[in-house]
Amino acid sequence: MDKQMVMEWAKMLMSYKFALDEVSTKLTILNEELQFIQNYNPIEHVKTRIKSPEGIVEKLQRKGLEVSKENAAKHIRDIAGVRVICSFTTDVYRVYDMIRSQGDVEVVEVKDYIKYPKPNGYQSLHLIIRIPIFLSDRTEHVNVEIQLRTIAMDFWASLEHKIYYQFHDDMPATIREQLKATADMIGMLDRRMLLLKEEVQKFSDGAETVKLQLPMLPSTT
Repeated sequence: MDKQMVMEWAKMLMSYKFALDEVSTKLTILNEELQFIQNYNPIEHVKTRIKSPEGIVEKLQRKGLEVSKENAAKHIRDIAGVRVICSFTTDVYRVYDMIRSQGDVEVVEVKDYIKYPKPNGYQSLHLIIRIPIFLSDRTEHVNVEIQLRTIAMDFWASLEHKIYYQFHDDMPATIREQLKATADMIGMLDRRMLLLKEEVQKFSDGAETVKLQLPMLPSTT
């Protein structure tokens, strides 16, 4: 790869970096606004990453495509990735609704692996969005992949990823079955924690109602 080509790829990846900055800023603003207005933040934390040039080349070759930045931009939609970790499944969909309601965000694709988990048990809500970035001489529209999941889902996915790469495609059936059973337990845990949250909220709402109904104490002066 000559110097000119290296510069062109660097410029392309810079655009994806700016797109990640835009998405991260949006998520921070939304989270802080809810914290201020409702004293509740649905986002636990956010991770971002840009696929390495080696990873891009490998994926293009796997797809049987010529290695070029044009093909990368056209055929690889997860060069820029954001992982949003939420407390509860309701928060996942709440954040999704907030993202898609942004005027400059175009939702290109949605894959709901929470309602419809993968056969191995993987759960997450995947979005491909396209957002504008404003450069000194032009505006570019860049794809960003967003993965929304709960803390429990992220825990399972991180460990499954490590186990998978130990075995690659030769994972024993017994381990696959145990991973799937663990994913089912994770789903049950998420549902139980959501019910607990709703139960706590009822007590909180009830306490507020009692406060509102209490009579004013007479003045002692």
